[in-house]
Amino acid sequence: MSMEELLEKPLTPWMTGGGINGDIVLSSRIRLARNLEGVPFPNRADATRLTDIVGEVRKSLGDLRQADKHEYLFVEMDKLSPLDRQILVEKHIVSPNLAGEPANRALIVRDDAAVSIMINEEDHLRIQCLVPGLDLKSACDLANEVDDVIEAKHGFAYNEQVGYLTACPTNVGTGLRASVMVHLPALVLTRQINRVVAAATQLGLAVRGLYGEGTEAIGHIFQFSNQLTLGHSEQEIIDNLQAIAYQVVEQERFARQALLTGSGEALADRVWRAYGVLCYARIISGQEALTLLSEVRLGIDLEIITGVPATIFNELLVTTRPNFLQKVAGRTDIDPVERDRLRALLIREKFKEEKKNA
Repeated sequence: MSMEELLEKPLTPWMTGGGINGDIVLSSRIRLARNLEGVPFPNRADATRLTDIVGEVRKSLGDLRQADKHEYLFVEMDKLSPLDRQILVEKHIVSPNLAGEPANRALIVRDDAAVSIMINEEDHLRIQCLVPGLDLKSACDLANEVDDVIEAKHGFAYNEQVGYLTACPTNVGTGLRASVMVHLPALVLTRQINRVVAAATQLGLAVRGLYGEGTEAIGHIFQFSNQLTLGHSEQEIIDNLQAIAYQVVEQERFARQALLTGSGEALADRVWRAYGVLCYARIISGQEALTLLSEVRLGIDLEIITGVPATIFNELLVTTRPNFLQKVAGRTDIDPVERDRLRALLIREKFKEEKKNA
């Protein structure tokens, strides 16, 4: 897969659905923060040193390809247009931080986008691995394999007492951030979500929106992740998040069943109204689109709506985002109203296509 294909293709493999509890857990992610030994952190390094770091890490491309027989793409971030960088953010391949300040920064990404390595973000390396469903172990195994390949040629900043050294103190220790992206419409509709979020926070997790820190939970999508990396082993972090995620999944299932049992007709009406708007609307905002798509996905999962694949939600989650729409339009100057028209058209055509294929 070329970089252009990666940017233009709506779905990357981890977004195609499936996996353990894949009807609720969209993905599991492991991110490792690593820094090269004896080299200033990115926020303390000058441009020459940062360029050297990019060159050094790039030398690992051949080793990565040899290790898992996948192709790995390398791109300097300032060689991409601002629009393309933002599309990578919308597809969860890079962070807003890396996209926003591209100078002396680079990206290594595997051909299936399951692995991405951000170079010179907050740390020299941010190794990210994504898998569908609730499967933190597989994501962690993959991240550790990539970590081992790079560390074989590049010593990492490490202290025997505290662990891996990182630019932000909250990542010191394992340098590991584990997260799960979950779709929780029933907990939102039954007004239980605040209680669930409060309980998760008390148990040491951070709860954020679709694009991580500083974003809201549009489309009823939430990210749960560990807050502490120091004083806990990788296994402890993963086990804790996995256990809490299972509890959240069970509460969402219970809430879905309660909606079906207690107000099934009202739920069906809500779901079909959402479906109708998406099929026929001529103008639709990004937030409204994600909310309605979330309700349709709930209807698909509960078999209120049949003949429509659940992956329509995953695909439109990307293609209805502002930057991807500009990519579709082939222009960066479309105004908000025109963008809302294009979004509605794209959604209508997608549902029409699925009806034909049903």
